[in-house]
Amino acid sequence: MNTTTNLERKKASLPVAVFLSALLTLPVLSGCGGGSRTAAPLPPVDDTAGRNVGYPQSPNQPQQTKRGLTTGQKVAITLVGAAALYYLYNQRKNARGNGAQGKYYLSKNGRVYYRDDQGRPHWVTPPSEGIRVPESQAQQYRDFKGYNGRTTGRDLTDIAPQEAPTY
Repeated sequence: MNTTTNLERKKASLPVAVFLSALLTLPVLSGCGGGSRTAAPLPPVDDTAGRNVGYPQSPNQPQQTKRGLTTGQKVAITLVGAAALYYLYNQRKNARGNGAQGKYYLSKNGRVYYRDDQGRPHWVTPPSEGIRVPESQAQQYRDFKGYNGRTTGRDLTDIAPQEAPTY
C-alpha cells in the first residue's frame, strides 16, 4: 500500500509542478516580446504648477533687445487667459515636432496641450503677465475672456473639436 500512495502523490504533483514552472517562466517570456504595444496612453502631465511655457522666446534663443515698435505694432493688445491660450494654439497648431516648441493641440475640454517625446500630453499655461499682440493680430480674439484684460467672453470649450481627447 505504501507504493500505491507514493505513486498517487507523484501523479498528483506532476501537473502542479508543470503549472508552477509555466507561471515562473511567463514573466521572462512576456518581457522578450517584440510585438506591438497596445498599452493605454500615459496620463497627462500638468505643467501648470511652477512654470509657464516660454513664449515667444524659446529657451535655446538668446534674449534680443527690442529697438522700437513699427507703426502697426504701436497699438498692442494684451491677451491673457482663454484669449492667450487660443493665440498660442493658433501660433503652434501647424508646427512640426514634439515638445513646447512643437505642435499644439486643443482638447475637448477646452485646454491646449503639446506632446513630449514620449507622447505624454503637457498642458499649456499662458504667461501670467499676458502676451502683447499687435492690434491687427489681436482682433480675432476679441470675443474671448482675457482679451485686453477683460474677464467676460467665450472660452475654448466653445471651439474645441468634439473628436479631440478630453485628458
